[in-house]
Amino acid sequence: MTVKRFAGFVLIISISAWSNESESSDKIAEYCAAFQQIQLDVRDCVITPDSARSAFRTVIQNLRAIVKSDSCHGIDSSYFVYPVKSYQPRESIGARGRGYRAEGFDLLDMNAKGSHPAHDLFIRDKDQDNLDDRTWKPVDVLAFTSGLVLATETSWKYDSDFRGGNWIWIYDPCLDGLFYYAHNNMIEVQPGQWVNAGDKISEMGRSGFNAYKKRSPTHLHLMYLQLDSEGMPEPYDTYEWLLQSIVKDSLETE
Repeated sequence: MTVKRFAGFVLIISISAWSNESESSDKIAEYCAAFQQIQLDVRDCVITPDSARSAFRTVIQNLRAIVKSDSCHGIDSSYFVYPVKSYQPRESIGARGRGYRAEGFDLLDMNAKGSHPAHDLFIRDKDQDNLDDRTWKPVDVLAFTSGLVLATETSWKYDSDFRGGNWIWIYDPCLDGLFYYAHNNMIEVQPGQWVNAGDKISEMGRSGFNAYKKRSPTHLHLMYLQLDSEGMPEPYDTYEWLLQSIVKDSLETE
């Protein structure tokens, strides 16, 4: 094979790889948009629970096919980074984990109420200005695990009655599950972006109908949904994962 022909062969391979990567990116963007639309339609009650489940199942199955988990390693404590930078789990997990209530939860039915399949992670912010009382700086929210950002809400206003405020959904292909981070202030990721465990994804805030009220201490609402074989979400208690996770830039506590 001549140098010229070899160069042409390499170029063809490069173009092919680029085309495949571009095609994958386009599909991921499409699936992220579909996932976000389902969340909005459920929130706005413009889709029935059965239709939402069917659409959700399709999106998850499509994501599974394109976001591979071939490079996943064993899941141990080093896999998780505590989502609230500079805070220890035992000082910030609300009610020592007893706030987790999964019974009656249904992500795709707005009429399902009363559950709290999540942990609220609190910071020291007595004056409720979204700044840490110890540093007078915003508190970074970190990705608990690595994954693909599926959807974000960034336009919440103080007079809105939407409960989650500014939120982020991230799909972890190794766990095959979804993480939901709610009540953020500034969000610094966007759909289609890959994040690694410990990456900054937002700053702690008070967005959301209940979280904005004076009676609510500043916190991050962290929920994890395990996907079953059909791609349907079931709540899973992450308390032990949180306790065992790595803490980044821990400050001395009083």
